[in-house]
Amino acid sequence: MRRQSFDFSLPDALIARQPAPRRRDSRLMTVRANGRIEHQQFPDLLGHIRSGDLMVFNNTRVIPARLFGRKDTGGQIEVLIERVVDVHTVQAHVRASKAPKLGALMLFDQGVYAHMNDRAEGLFTLQFNAPVIEVLTAIGHTPLPPYIDRADTLEDRARYQTVYARTPGAVAAPTAGLHFDEDMLDAIRAAGVDVGYVTLHVGAGTFQPVRVDHLHDHKMHTEWLQVDASLCQQVRDTRARGGRVIAVGTTSVRCLETATQSGELRPFEGDTDIFIYPGYRFSVIDALLTNFHLPQSTLLMLVSAFSGYRSIMAAYHQAIAEQYRFYSYGDAMFLFHNPSAPEELPTDGS
Repeated sequence: MRRQSFDFSLPDALIARQPAPRRRDSRLMTVRANGRIEHQQFPDLLGHIRSGDLMVFNNTRVIPARLFGRKDTGGQIEVLIERVVDVHTVQAHVRASKAPKLGALMLFDQGVYAHMNDRAEGLFTLQFNAPVIEVLTAIGHTPLPPYIDRADTLEDRARYQTVYARTPGAVAAPTAGLHFDEDMLDAIRAAGVDVGYVTLHVGAGTFQPVRVDHLHDHKMHTEWLQVDASLCQQVRDTRARGGRVIAVGTTSVRCLETATQSGELRPFEGDTDIFIYPGYRFSVIDALLTNFHLPQSTLLMLVSAFSGYRSIMAAYHQAIAEQYRFYSYGDAMFLFHNPSAPEELPTDGS
């Protein structure tokens, strides 16, 4: 299976660089199990859920993970923290005219500095002179995705964050959740729908396209997640009463499917590098709320595995024709699981 099968051409004007006036003001494309498409508004999601269902949200909290500074030799640098290792240490991406060498000193505002202690697989290990969380709170910037080509603003601090974010650690938002406000969450509960939470700290790797030609050669980035015993029980209770499990975002999917790799859903805490693409058979999820994803990305491959390759590619082409807004601040899709999706593969001869 080739990555080129997941390519499409997106007009630049359809990239959502600003959030909608209100969280719920986005459009909603619904794709039925048979591929039928409906064009709706986000509050119409309430018409697709029913009493007894379980909606699973990712409660990770985006940290202000982007820092601007300079090397002690004078060159400008940009640091994007990928993971907080301990109180003073992080793994990070560093952009500079020349990559910093081992032991290099990096200088930031307010007397903050860091030493580069190691480099592995494209990530730099940096040790700060102050607690990392304090540094980010004081001088960090919202880590907007690379396709939002503008400086972050005070508004982004609130809007590039779900209203139910609790556990700090993500450097990218679980964007399907950005559409929900408190009133929408109250309406979901009032409809008799159970709500559960997982945690997956989204990394910058979520924006990276697949670069190898054949999908089986792709090395997936790792992300830390937690699925606790109470969520596992919620899923079992939902199944027992005949309800559906609805994942809010591909990160919730990755949590639940990782926690089911032993054959049944069990509590899990640790790193995952699960790569879901067409041919994969889902164990837990009945429906999925998601945004529109980047060409040739692992997330586009995941939703193709869930709803069927042909259905998803047809939906994306229709979304472009209907001028939906794409990516993190864009519109949403509600996908019903297509049981025939594992057989609905790209016809690329591989």
